[in-house]
Amino acid sequence: MRCLVTGAAGQAGSFLCEHLLELGHEVFAMVRRNTSFVAEKSFLSNCLPNSNFRIVKGDVTDPYSLERLVYEIHPHWFFNAAAQSHVGESWQYPIATVDATAKGVLHCLEVIRKTCPSCKFLQFSSSELFGMVRETPQNELTPFYPRSPYGVSKLFGHWMTVNYRESYDLFCCSAILFNMESPRRGSDFVTQKIAQGVARIKHGKDKSPIVLGNLDAKRDWNDCRYSVSQLPKILKRESPEDYVIGSGQTFSVLDFVEIAFAYAGIEVSIASDPKFKRPAEVPLLVADPAKARNDLGYDPFNQQSFKGIVHEMVEAALVSYDPPKTRGQC
Repeated sequence: MRCLVTGAAGQAGSFLCEHLLELGHEVFAMVRRNTSFVAEKSFLSNCLPNSNFRIVKGDVTDPYSLERLVYEIHPHWFFNAAAQSHVGESWQYPIATVDATAKGVLHCLEVIRKTCPSCKFLQFSSSELFGMVRETPQNELTPFYPRSPYGVSKLFGHWMTVNYRESYDLFCCSAILFNMESPRRGSDFVTQKIAQGVARIKHGKDKSPIVLGNLDAKRDWNDCRYSVSQLPKILKRESPEDYVIGSGQTFSVLDFVEIAFAYAGIEVSIASDPKFKRPAEVPLLVADPAKARNDLGYDPFNQQSFKGIVHEMVEAALVSYDPPKTRGQC
């Protein structure tokens, strides 16, 4: 299969590219036209030696660049992982979030409809669709109630995917992905902030506490590599359907903190600051993956445990810790 992956330079996109190459597919990894991007220093570096791998430039906010790529590549599979994916920042940058996370999906779908209607499309959807949850756990039929500009934008992309499937008979699916974690998680996400904060306190002279927001928020945390490994299975199905991908277990931010500090062998040192709390909180998210288990063979217990994910992230942060340089150093 020729596969086009948008958002390929991120955590989930890069793991997906690696998995598709392992399956023997040809992968076109789309990254934004950004002069600061260096492939050899990116998460895509592991893919570079593979002759089936190619990096291409484009932007989901620019339908013309998308149309050019799809016309040239004529992909069999199209995975859209591109988004402004930080929930907290979506309140600061709501317009940019809508452009990338909502309208970007529409651009992808419209290009497929006009240029390559036989292409199968998979949208990276999000558990943030459920927001102020209507039922627990959440499955494919649970009503949506997003609580952030990010969640609302993802909802637009989700329903637009459904609409194009039903309107134009396209093979369009959404994977409703619950929190995916790994050492590749961005430093502005709470899990990586905790892992890197633990490394700073363990190794650095700066012993100040990690400043966090809502410690009581509970999430369904998952191993990113295992979650994305399920996505090609969705496109191999005879008919397009949407799937919830999550472990069915939930832990709080405080649980993550306590396990992280215990792994490093140091006392918990955190503080709470209201500025890190969101205007509209989402207190609890937990998946009901029964449909994915039945149709895809998805086994949430075949991935790392929650504790294993925390340990891996803290270990990576401890190993790679680079203390900030002070004035006079070069």
